[in-house]
Amino acid sequence: MNGVRPAPVATVPATRRIARIEVDAYRIPTDAPEADGTIAWDATTMVLARVSAGGHTGLGWTYAHAAAGAVIADPLRDVLLNQDIDDIPGAWASMNRALRNVGRPGVGLMAIAAVDVALWDLKARLHGTSVVRLMGRAREAVPVYGSGGFTSYSIGRLQEQLAGWVGEGMARVKMKVGSHPDDDPTRVHAAREAIGPAVELMVDGNGAYERKQALALAEGYARESVGWFEEPVSSDDLEGLRLLRDRAPAGMDIAAGEYGWDAWYFRRMLEAGAVDVLQIDGTRCGGFTGFLHAASLAHGFGIPVSAHCAPHLHAHVCSAVGHLKHVEYFHDHARIASMFFDGLPALRDGALVVDADAPGLGLTFKQRDAERFRVAPEELLT
Repeated sequence: MNGVRPAPVATVPATRRIARIEVDAYRIPTDAPEADGTIAWDATTMVLARVSAGGHTGLGWTYAHAAAGAVIADPLRDVLLNQDIDDIPGAWASMNRALRNVGRPGVGLMAIAAVDVALWDLKARLHGTSVVRLMGRAREAVPVYGSGGFTSYSIGRLQEQLAGWVGEGMARVKMKVGSHPDDDPTRVHAAREAIGPAVELMVDGNGAYERKQALALAEGYARESVGWFEEPVSSDDLEGLRLLRDRAPAGMDIAAGEYGWDAWYFRRMLEAGAVDVLQIDGTRCGGFTGFLHAASLAHGFGIPVSAHCAPHLHAHVCSAVGHLKHVEYFHDHARIASMFFDGLPALRDGALVVDADAPGLGLTFKQRDAERFRVAPEELLT
């Protein structure tokens, strides 16, 4: 119009276009029977995504059912091929749209999470830098807490595990409660005896308690100097969480959020005043991109955040978050990561330190070591 031609659309160089997306799932047995206040399990499944462009490959993973791998294979793969690797927000939006009729919460966003982490790894590698430098580093080290203490453990094993983490320099440890509420005060006392008076003791109910039951137990836990009560009631019971937050003993944080899938979920929890600390799990809420969305919401409410599980994955994104309290050094995930990856962030004095000079996430997948745990490809589609 008026002789003015529209500006030409910039062509994305082939070296920046996503050329290949691959996915595998691995099922790893636990090293002992495990249980929390609501479920028991004997294996953990890791879904690994690889995204390639320009001669480089990025890795990302989630801990989910192998069905998340099938979602990556179809429909996520089709919407991402040939997209610009520099445009991670655009890729993330495309993946979310692709799952509108499939279902985003749950397996859908877990699948997105694995791919999103791989995209960040790939983008950093293409630009010759690390993920933490690409995001911007807010901290040199990410504090962690040892997490396990399953309700299926004997008192002896519980004490040994928690004391072991203290011996590694961790200033806080967490145990599971809720399977047998009448036994929980004894177990918590045994844990305190094992770790001594100076270490913070945290408990996780996984939503197993009723409101008044949780309030009564909180008083007893306070006598053992418990400073963190996670999901004392169901995380869907926002009124109950607010009640616990208002009435819990002084010095005891109420935490929840690990089952948050998207910004809407986190906003509802924050608006309800339900938590002292918001937990975020990047392997569930859409990867690093979803984690940063949730962390920004929490920052607006003046609430600190804590990363749930997957410690070596979260170390990267949490290095870029200023209002971070800590990262959960979860027994299963730390064990699996050490089995499957070289180049993990180093654990020093109770904190994880990311190598900011290593490309991408700095990881190499140990395919040969992982192969015996691989789920057959046809099982991803059944």
